[in-house]
Amino acid sequence: MLAEAKNTLLTQVSPGTPMGDLLRRYWHPVAGESEFDKMPVRALRLLGEDLVLYKDLSGNFGLVDRQCPHRRADLSYGFVEECGLRCNYHGWLYDKDGKCLEQPYEDIANPQAKLKDRIKIKSYPVQVHAGMVWAYLGPQPAPLVPNWEPFTWKNGFCQVVISEVPCNWFQCQENSIDPVHFEWMHSNWSMRLRGKTGPYAPTHTRLNFEEFEYGLIYKRIRKDTDETHPLWTTGRLALWPNVFCLGDHFEWRVPIDEENTLSITWAFTRVPREREPFVQERVPTWRAPVKDEATGRWITSHVMNQDFVAWVGQGRIADRTQENLGGSDRGIAMMRRQFFDDIDAVAQGKDPKGLVRDPEKNVCVPLPVANRHLFTDGLTREQLKAHPIFARHLKDYAFQYGQPEEVKQAYRAAMGVGVDSNGNLVDL
Repeated sequence: MLAEAKNTLLTQVSPGTPMGDLLRRYWHPVAGESEFDKMPVRALRLLGEDLVLYKDLSGNFGLVDRQCPHRRADLSYGFVEECGLRCNYHGWLYDKDGKCLEQPYEDIANPQAKLKDRIKIKSYPVQVHAGMVWAYLGPQPAPLVPNWEPFTWKNGFCQVVISEVPCNWFQCQENSIDPVHFEWMHSNWSMRLRGKTGPYAPTHTRLNFEEFEYGLIYKRIRKDTDETHPLWTTGRLALWPNVFCLGDHFEWRVPIDEENTLSITWAFTRVPREREPFVQERVPTWRAPVKDEATGRWITSHVMNQDFVAWVGQGRIADRTQENLGGSDRGIAMMRRQFFDDIDAVAQGKDPKGLVRDPEKNVCVPLPVANRHLFTDGLTREQLKAHPIFARHLKDYAFQYGQPEEVKQAYRAAMGVGVDSNGNLVDL
């Protein structure tokens, strides 16, 4: 179990807290770029701060304080101009750096006062990368937005999926270094949810946890695999500070505040070789529900929805003073120790783990990826349809419930497949 003071240290993220200061050293994806095609202004709560993310008429993104300093109006109801965001209450205009550009009445009635030159609102840098909008809330000089290797892969259909999960970010991220839950939460529980009582999935027989430059790696062997299996030879990644990477998709657990988390997934699917070359013009973004509106219960049909159930079941903030860790939780202990070390490093003015600052290295940051050839070389359509995992993905997005029909159709068009009335895959 963990002492209450240390649990607080891991879970508090607001400005001025040790973990809040640590997490502000990293870039975080906070939205999908394509979300701003129709709605250019969005309220955003991030690391305990109330902000507004917008895209102006020139295509530039800005992230600024939610309250206008004039009369504290809500800037999420403002409107965009060629440069910046204008308050809908009295028309004050702010650029992406928080500088006040116009105060319509004051500029006419009291131009000599130059009030706008003394007004500046809180603002943070943003960048667009891999179809996502990223934000940095920390001190300068900022690190680079990591250009992880999968972001450089060609001939793929990508999509961004976003959900709000009502619990603390850290219990979400601990799931990233917990291999045994796949056996029970995803394999066995899914089977029971389908009304079956067996057989259960092969049990885990061996686990290993390793540190690497950008995070931790877990490796596992089940009764149906051995030391030659990619899940042992390569493993899966808990990227620092708040990412789970399975190669073909990333899952970020971005803190909204102490009791809520923004789950953001970037997913890549290699198109069949017959469909190459394939260039995706726009990465779709969709917001996925976490509860069934009809019953009020958590959705349990998809992989990440099942994870959400586990996370929120631990409470808004998991009480780690009451837990009892076992041998399978060695990765959990490693993760916590590293975060405590990073908190100390930041307090001493040092960089924490996993930052990327070298532009040459950031051209493509390599990662250990199991079965990399499936994503870089691809498969034929027939090989995809015969694949034990990817064939299911052709019919339905496996990770979260609620994929919109327009995204589903765009995905199938890219893959060159359809689904007939009997649920069978057919070539387009």
